[in-house]
Formats: sequence, structure tokens, C-alpha cells
Amino acid sequence: MKDKIFVRLGFVIPFIFWTTTIICGYIFTDYNHLTNIVSALGEIGTKSQFIFTTGLVLSAILSVFFIIGLLKVCKNNGLNKFPILIILTFTFSIAGAGLFPLPLRLHGILGSPSILLFLSPFFSIILWRVEKITNIRVFATLSFLIMSLGFLAFFPNILSSYPGLKQRLFHLGWSIWFIYLSREFSILNEK
Repeated sequence: MKDKIFVRLGFVIPFIFWTTTIICGYIFTDYNHLTNIVSALGEIGTKSQFIFTTGLVLSAILSVFFIIGLLKVCKNNGLNKFPILIILTFTFSIAGAGLFPLPLRLHGILGSPSILLFLSPFFSIILWRVEKITNIRVFATLSFLIMSLGFLAFFPNILSSYPGLKQRLFHLGWSIWFIYLSREFSILNEK
């Protein structure tokens, strides 16, 4: 029963993250999700700092339980655990970004490991058997490509007026990946 709940957190984590950003953006009267970065919502001294921090830290805590559930399903189904372990980069990053808001230097340092998260769907294509998990190639490739578009943030001349959009592409990619994993691993857990 506990494993089932843990695996289903893949639906909850993106919901909490996106709800947090929407609520915090609403608190700002002139915030634009396409042009402003996500971290501005939790900047020290803003009205939404506490809500932002709470949402990110809650997402990180739930992510730990999500990973535990996924690892148990991997073990029970003979799947390589490496693609799941990569999700720890998300956990660490989102907690760091929440606990150390802008303009603290640790915000950028601790928020950086998640740039490796795109490797989770990449390695799942290589390491997981297609017959075990349905549509793995489709959803892993989709998540990988969308998360990779988030790397546009490292190219300031591309979509220079839309840093928020570039970040949100990355967030959309991991959200799709978490929801897909939650759905497929819930099915595997039932077998």
C-alpha cells in the first residue's frame, strides 16, 4: 500500500510545483511567467517568498518518497535503478533553490544539479526493457527533448526576452517524465 502511494507522488509533485508558481505569480501584480525567472517568485523579501519556499521544499520531500517507491518497483521488476537515482538531482536542486532564495549565492550553486535530470529519461531508453514498460521510448524521448530545450537558458541570445519560458520548458519536461513514471510504475506495481 505504501509503495503504491509513493509511486503516485509523481502526479502530486508537478501539481505542487506548478500550483506554487501560479499562486506566487498571482501575488506579484506585474509578474510574467514567460519573461521572469521562476526563482524571482521566492526572492528574499518578496510577498511570496514563504509560499515559494514551502512549495519547493514540499516537492523535494515528496520526491524522496517518490524515488523510494520507484526504486522498489524497479527491484521487484528487475529494472536498472540508475535512471531513478538520477532524479535525486531534482530533489537536491529544488530543496536548495527553496531553502536558499535569490540573491543568495547558494541558490545558484545548490539549484544547479538538476541540469543532469534530463539523463534520467535518456538512460531509461538504454537500460530498461521495452516489453516491461509501455511507450517508454516515446515518453522518455519527449521528456528528454523538452527538458533539453531548457538548456536554452545557457544561451542568452536565443529567446533573450523569454528566460521564464526557457526555464519552464525544463520544468514541463520533468513534469511529463514524473507523471509518466508514476503512471507506468503504478501499473508495474499492480502486476
